[in-house]
Amino acid sequence: MHAITIHNLQTIHEAAKDFLAHIGDRTVFAFHGQMGAGKTTFIKAICKELGVEDVINSPTFAIINEYRSTTTRELVYHFDFYRINRLSEAEDIGTSDYFYSGALCFIEWPEKIAALLPGNVVQVNIQENPDGTRSAEMK
Repeated sequence: MHAITIHNLQTIHEAAKDFLAHIGDRTVFAFHGQMGAGKTTFIKAICKELGVEDVINSPTFAIINEYRSTTTRELVYHFDFYRINRLSEAEDIGTSDYFYSGALCFIEWPEKIAALLPGNVVQVNIQENPDGTRSAEMK
C-alpha cells in the first residue's frame, strides 16, 4: 500500500508524480471516493503528468474519454461509471477490451462494475481529511 497526501491544488501535480512513480507495470486503477472527494481532479493531474495535452473532462455522460500522451504516444482511458445502471451497459461498450489492452485505465465509480474489473486492478481510495487535504491510498 502507498499513501499520498494532496495538500492543495497547487501541489496536486507533485502528488500525481508520486502516484506515477509507484504504479509499476500495473495499468488498471479503480478510484473510490465520495462525490467531491477529488477523483476527477486527481486523474486530470495524473493525465497532465503523463503528457496529455487535450482538455481533460470527466466522462460522466460519455462514460469513457480517450487521451493520448504527447510524450509517450500511449493511450490513456478515463472511465466514469456513475450513470451506469446495469452491468450490461458497461459490457456493451467493451470495457474488457479496454481493461486488457495494456493502456492505462483510470476508473471512477468502479463499484458499479466490480464484476467486470480484472483481478490485478489497483484500488485507489481518495478521501477528504478534516484539514482540507486529500489522502489517496493505493492498494
